[in-house]
Amino acid sequence: MTKDVEVGVAGSLTMIVLFSSVALLLRSFYKRYTNLQNRSDENRENEGNN
Repeated sequence: MTKDVEVGVAGSLTMIVLFSSVALLLRSFYKRYTNLQNRSDENRENEGNN
């Protein structure tokens, strides 16, 4: 029942594209999260001054 399947160049390129896109998405979400954290910290500081 088991068959040997050779992935080849197409499979390798597909995996490179998938891993790089996931890495870019994770980086984007991390940057967005840290910006939101910084904004909330600034808002807390400004509330104390008023």
